[in-house]
Amino acid sequence: MTQRTIAAILAVPMVLALLVAAWWHPLPYVTYEPGLTLDVLAQDNGHEIIEVQGHKAYHDDGQLRMTTVYVSRVNAKLRLFELMRDWFNSEDAVYPRKAVYQQDETVQDSQTAGAVDMVSSQDAATAVALKELGYSVKPAIEVLHVDDGAPASGKLQVRDIFLEANGTLVTSSNDLKKAITGTQPGQPVRFTVLRGGKKVEVSVVPKVKDGQPQVGIQLGGGFVFPFEVSVNIDPTIGGPSAGLMFSLGIYDTLTPGSLTGGQTVAGTGTIDATGKVGPIGGIQQKIAGARAAGAKLFLVPAANCADAVGASNGDMRLVEAATMHSAVQSIEAWVTNPDAALPTCKGAS
Repeated sequence: MTQRTIAAILAVPMVLALLVAAWWHPLPYVTYEPGLTLDVLAQDNGHEIIEVQGHKAYHDDGQLRMTTVYVSRVNAKLRLFELMRDWFNSEDAVYPRKAVYQQDETVQDSQTAGAVDMVSSQDAATAVALKELGYSVKPAIEVLHVDDGAPASGKLQVRDIFLEANGTLVTSSNDLKKAITGTQPGQPVRFTVLRGGKKVEVSVVPKVKDGQPQVGIQLGGGFVFPFEVSVNIDPTIGGPSAGLMFSLGIYDTLTPGSLTGGQTVAGTGTIDATGKVGPIGGIQQKIAGARAAGAKLFLVPAANCADAVGASNGDMRLVEAATMHSAVQSIEAWVTNPDAALPTCKGAS
């Protein structure tokens, strides 16, 4: 037996061991799979998902479906055989972990960020829908999140709109920071907030954290609306990507007749206060989910069009939605004539 043959024989177990280790060792990747779709015009447990107080609501036929993606969690330990399954499935995707999550991100961090994004998304969607209908909305500073166990926990609430802090009008987040840092240690900050259309007085005693007095909230841009609109969905669904569909759903709920002509329209896209639709992740997975749910028209953010064209959309039309206004126009034109010329993603049918 030659020396080369002996070396080859000895190498076989080592190679097999390496293959087994690679097969079972967790790898730094994240998987995307088609998630659930939700009709924002529907009811959940007997209650409308979009509820309106102070204005007539119209609940007609048709569906406006927001789409989601199942993303493996930040602490998921995915092995080679699991990643290969998604890699070879044309409707799934695999991405490097660092492209999706921050290096030190925890499950709690991810959930908090998703909840904050959802609140901001719903508020912007409401503002855009109301402005589309000719209403005036006033920008404001609001609570986006209250940290568990923080001084503000049980006192301030998500979507509280700040009016005053220690008797001073609040016009920016800096006004709040000055009030908190300028309060003597052990003394409360007196907030006046707008909650559910009513003024509420709240006192919170800050605690020092990272060298600064804090009350444990995250602030963001909110709005004062002429009447109340709420979007009630499962709180575990986070992120900003349903903004466009929320805005369309609110618009439809506030106008007589069915925006979709009784048909099923799906879509995705963030939305800002000007009505511009922004890009999202997992567009191909969302298209797959919408197709499976029976949608006939899918609204695609302009920046996602290139990737959307590669999805398996079947006979579902892919329509570019640059703004909420253009999305409304496209839906109305499609309802009137299913073969109407629409702003379609290049290369899509």
